[in-house]
Parts: sequence; structure tokens; C-alpha cells
Amino acid sequence: MRCPVPIRAFVRLSRASATVACSLGVLGLAAAVAGAQAPDVSADQGRRARLAPTGRIAVEASASAQRGVREAAAAFDNQTNGLVAQGPPMSFITRRTVRPTRSFNDARFLYEEVAQLGDGLGPTYNAQSCRECHQNVVTGGASQIAEHRTGHLLDGQFFESLGGSLVHSRSTHPDMAELVAVEDDIRTFRISTNTLGAGFIEAIANDTILAIRDAQPAHMRGTAVSVPVLEAGGAARIGRFGWKNQHASLLSFAADALLNELGLTSPLFPDENTSAGRPVQAYDPVPDPEDNGAIARGLALFMRATKAPPRGALTPETGAGEAIFQRIGCSTCHVPSLVTAPPGTAVNGGTFTVPDALGSRRIHPYSDFLSHDIGTGDGIPVLPTPEYAETAARMRTAPLWALRTRNRLMHDGLSFTLEEAIDRHRGQAEEVRQQYLALSGADRALLLAFLRSL
Repeated sequence: MRCPVPIRAFVRLSRASATVACSLGVLGLAAAVAGAQAPDVSADQGRRARLAPTGRIAVEASASAQRGVREAAAAFDNQTNGLVAQGPPMSFITRRTVRPTRSFNDARFLYEEVAQLGDGLGPTYNAQSCRECHQNVVTGGASQIAEHRTGHLLDGQFFESLGGSLVHSRSTHPDMAELVAVEDDIRTFRISTNTLGAGFIEAIANDTILAIRDAQPAHMRGTAVSVPVLEAGGAARIGRFGWKNQHASLLSFAADALLNELGLTSPLFPDENTSAGRPVQAYDPVPDPEDNGAIARGLALFMRATKAPPRGALTPETGAGEAIFQRIGCSTCHVPSLVTAPPGTAVNGGTFTVPDALGSRRIHPYSDFLSHDIGTGDGIPVLPTPEYAETAARMRTAPLWALRTRNRLMHDGLSFTLEEAIDRHRGQAEEVRQQYLALSGADRALLLAFLRSL
């Protein structure tokens, strides 16, 4: 479905009223392109500085002693979780009735809308809307769409492709197309992640994640990645979004996706990406920032207001399979249940207060939101700086909720069955893999039945 109102209508309105999608990366490309200009490194250096966290990870209220915990809203129904009102039907949102983002349907409209050249699309980009990559089985879900990242090692140190690790698949002009350099022989895909229930993930306290980490056996212990909350001046928080846990805040995550997937600048990412280090100004006639912040806030609101993915049918077989899942150690990292921080808790460097719709809610993501080395690391760190070097071999524990809707698995989407995905687990997961291999055929069948119910 293509909505009838271009994004620029929202931009014009929000600028007048002063009111108010993913993965980290900058971009990448071939080092030698015929007629290429000298690389513009200043923007890349500034971006790296902006993405460095400041200070220590903040203490946030732990959920361990909470009372009155309730189950989080869960369904595949394109309905609000209660954070905001549902709003008028999508079909009633037209050029004449466009208004600041106040309802779930307003925010969903932004998430689904197709960006055009006049909105500032590109010059390098991957998609024209968030929904293009996040729609299975409803808006906000995962998909088969993958982004492309490259780089190379020199004397053991990782170097991104010119301009960054992200190689865009599309451009608005043939001269801006990005190609892969021969020397960039570290290459990977990262498949689009699920953003349903993301508001509940954002509301998990730092202390809750750290407590999970500290309880894990030393040989399986995950890493809490410290990342900046951009809207809080770079205040440090534990990352939880993206395959590398590269964002902790949904507003930072949304602004990153606007720039790196659609090519739209905003106050949190005010500088255009280059094309393999080459300046793009001649191909980008729309003044920056192309979003004054309204679109990024609307996308964050949509993700915060979505319901969590629901479970499938529960049977005696799935219950027995979950018991095996826990017994052999899968739940050490794929933690079945977490409780969000209480309502009123300040998170994201004090820029967001956990609301009642998201606070003290029990969710079942089957993840610890830590980074682990299970032998499938893509070789690309969060940033090519010493403090992030070990993240090259680590990936976020994939949340297993909505697993039954996927047929392309792992970070690169190159595993096609549950059995293949399990068999790729090595490193910190090797002991659990061996436990799985030692199961009888009947017990394996029960375990797989449980996984297919998620």
C-alpha cells in the first residue's frame, strides 16, 4: 500500500507548528571509481565523534522487586499498545487532514510513507520507506530485505569502506552509485530486524540487562555494549537495537535509519552521507536537515506504540520443547521473559520517561540483549575504533519472538531452517550446541515444535 501524502507534507506542517527506522552505519564503496573526487573525510570523522558515548552507563531502576507486573500487549493487528490512541482510519489521512503525529495511525502513516526526491531521498539509499524493510506480517515486522556492509583488515585493524561500512544498494543518480572495492574483502549482509514491541525493549532498565549478564556463566557471558543516546547529548546507555546493539534509544535508532536507509538528514544526523567518500551536494538539492526532527519522532512513536509479537498455539509438545530449551542451556542467552522498568522511570539519559503502557510489563523476547561471540560474527565492529574492536566478532542475541514468521535466519539471512541455524552456533554457544546434538530424535522434534510456536 502506498499512502497518498508525501513525507514533505508532514515536514512542512511540523516546521510551521514546531511539533512533531535498522541498523548503524555510515556507508561504503569502492576506493577506485572512474572520475571519483577526493574522499570527504571530515563528515565521517564528525559522525564517528557524534556516535561515541559520553560518561558512564546510567543506573536505571531494576525490575527485580516490582509488584503489579502485567503482561505486555501482544498481537499481529496493527493496533496500538495503549501508549497513544489508535486515531482515525488510515484511509482518512489525506493531504488536507495531515497534522502533527498524535495517534498510532498518524505514526504508522509516517512509517509506511514513500519518500520522494523532493523530500530529500538519497542521493545514496536502500529503501523509500520503513515499511519497505519492516513488514511481516504487519507493519513493523521483520522481512527478507538485507543491507550490505564491507571493510577490510590492515595489520589486524579493521578499516571501513570509504565513508563507512554500509554500502547502499540504490542511488538517485548513476554517478552516485556505490560499488564494492576489491580490497574490502570483509563482506556481509544484515537482514532487517523486527521492530514490533520495540517500546518494551527500550523500557528495559540497564540494571536488568546487567543482572542477566552477571548471572551468566563466565564462558557464556555476554557483553553490554555502551552506546550514545544522541538526543541526550551522547549520554551512555546499554545498546539493545540493531544486530550490533548499536542503539539504546528508539529516537536515535529512527534518526539513524532515516539517514542511512533513506538518505534523510535530521537534527541528530545533520550531515549527508558521502558516496564512497565523494561529496554528494551536487546531487542533493533539498536543504539540510531534510527532516526537522518531526519524522524521526513520529517513527519512534510508532515503534513505541506497537504491540509485542504474540505466541503461536501452545500445546503439550511446545511445553515439553520449552523445558528442553531451558535444560540444555538455550535460555542462558535467549532469556524467555524480562520485565520492563516501572512507570515513571527516566531512561535514555533522562530524555524519556517510561509510561504506564510500557512500564512494569512482562515481555517474552527470548533474548538477553547482550552481544555474544557464537562464531557467526560478521567481522565489522560498531565503529572502527579500539573500544569497539571486540564487537567485530559479536552479534546481538537474536530475539526469538515472531520466529515462526521467518524463513531466513541468523544475522545474514543465510540459514533457511531451524536446524541449520542451530548448527551454526559455535564459540560461546558450542556447549549448548553439543547438548542439542546429544538429544534423541524425539526430544529434538519437541524442541523444534517449541521454536515454531514462537
